[in-house]
Amino acid sequence: MDLNLKNITFIIVCFRSESVIYNCLNSLPKHSNKIIIENSRDINLKKDLETKYDNIEVILNDNLGMGASNNIGILRSKTQYVHILNPDTIFKHDTFENLVNTCKKLNDFAILSPLHSKLDYPNFKIYKNVELNNDEITDVDSLDGFSMLINKNKFKDNNFFDENFFLYLENDDLCLRTKKMHEKIYIIRNSLIDHLGSSSSNQPNENKLEYLRNWHWMWSKFYFNKKHYGYLNSLSKIFANFISANIKFLFYLLTFNSHKRKIYQMRILGSFCSIIGIKSFFRIDN
Repeated sequence: MDLNLKNITFIIVCFRSESVIYNCLNSLPKHSNKIIIENSRDINLKKDLETKYDNIEVILNDNLGMGASNNIGILRSKTQYVHILNPDTIFKHDTFENLVNTCKKLNDFAILSPLHSKLDYPNFKIYKNVELNNDEITDVDSLDGFSMLINKNKFKDNNFFDENFFLYLENDDLCLRTKKMHEKIYIIRNSLIDHLGSSSSNQPNENKLEYLRNWHWMWSKFYFNKKHYGYLNSLSKIFANFISANIKFLFYLLTFNSHKRKIYQMRILGSFCSIIGIKSFFRIDN
């Protein structure tokens, strides 16, 4: 399989990511194709990035979520392969070279990724009982969304990320659909990538961000399971979380802990909205 700079476009979705995006871009091959989806509509960041980097397009966009924004970049790209990256990821000096050289051993794939450099926090999941070894290529069931190299030819209907998801599980959904199509997902073990984690967005109000995450985690968990396993199955999977959130909400209400109370209120509301079929509408102010 022939991977090279000419047939790969790097796609990075940003939201107040000016503190990390430069390190990410500086780590990529210099002449690579890059599309940035800038969801906080920062015109100054757009101008600066397009001045400093070659082969880059910065698209100012409303905050539609990771999946919908990734889709904009994928459909805008003109290459067969797109590499989805979070802005807080960094390539090592040999990441791309090792990735390209190792992929020559593959006949085909739908999605793959370099391996997370922190080996205690793997960026892949294997559900079947497989003994991991030191092979350069491992067939896996899913990949974390911070790094996904996608072969667009495997998704001929352009059915990439489900745009109903806003913040969580859109990558799990894509991987599960890929496996259902009997396509291959790989981790490239001799190609390493750094991921800072929880650093993609410089959100000044951490409490609001935590409320957003808790609302969308519960909404996404129910929606994902309903989509793939049915409504009743999804209810059973979320039931314990929903009851726990209600108990903790009442506890923190009675103990006057407004921050903790709000967290579990968001979990309850996210669950409830997903259960009754309301879209993932909850956002925080830009």
